[in-house]
Amino acid sequence: MTLATTLPDWDFLHTSPDLLVANLTHLGLIEITGEQGKTFIHGQVTTDIMSLQDDQWRWGAHCDAKGKMLSSFRTFSIAEQLFALLPASVLPLSLAQWQKYAVFSKAELIDVTADKIILGLAGKNAAAFIAQQFGDITAELTTVADTIILKDGERFIVITEAVKAHELVAASEQVLQEAATWQALEIKSGYANIDANHSGEFVPQMCNVQAVNGISFEKGCYMGQETIARMKYRGGNKRALYILTGTTSETVSSETQIEIADEDGFRRAGKVIESVQHEGKVLLTAVLANDTENDAKLRIKEDETSELSVIALPYSLED
Repeated sequence: MTLATTLPDWDFLHTSPDLLVANLTHLGLIEITGEQGKTFIHGQVTTDIMSLQDDQWRWGAHCDAKGKMLSSFRTFSIAEQLFALLPASVLPLSLAQWQKYAVFSKAELIDVTADKIILGLAGKNAAAFIAQQFGDITAELTTVADTIILKDGERFIVITEAVKAHELVAASEQVLQEAATWQALEIKSGYANIDANHSGEFVPQMCNVQAVNGISFEKGCYMGQETIARMKYRGGNKRALYILTGTTSETVSSETQIEIADEDGFRRAGKVIESVQHEGKVLLTAVLANDTENDAKLRIKEDETSELSVIALPYSLED
């Protein structure tokens, strides 16, 4: 059973409808079970899995031995099950690496994406609609029957069965939107949703994972910890995630390069992480030098007529 989607007929770069319901087909879900499932993942990721409460979800990063992110994800626990919600394109890469090491632990990891529908709800009426359907949701993580609800400020991620998903969309009386509408909100939040094009390229601090509580500097050893700790305590990180908006006639993707103006013209500045476009306008996250000024003149490499400007992050990068 599938859900039909449509592109928005409103400018999702700057406005939002009273209630947005989007089909988050760009995301995938990994389920981790087994006697040592949680302790195994705890030793693999930047998140303090063992301190995760039943009503919490957290950001995290899965890194290689050199501290480079294979993926970024949201993680949460329900009873003895642990889940990782992450971009579908990079899911196989992280899953394969975890499974490679899980053979030495009593842990089982499965891609359960096909068993679920993942919806994103936002807008000023989102909380009221969720309350109407499930009761008042105040915790970061709530389960109602077979439905999982992640609360992220005024936004909600609903992970449920296909029948329930169809019921929710019908009850909302909204046209189901494509994932791009939700991605615009992720970009505005300054989140780094790493896809397969950038897997193994950036240390988490280069994507501001520490700023969204995605790195624990108090937990025990985990894959890549030495590099990540050195970035914090000895410095050396010279890049950060920025939010950019502007105009372009080119199709922007995570393979797109960003250029910055200097006295000799333009030079390479960084790479796009996630982007959405609407009628010649673009909104994106990109990893740039962390001393990039807010008034820097930026453009898309393939489009000399494009113009990009920096939008302030919704969080601080100061320790």
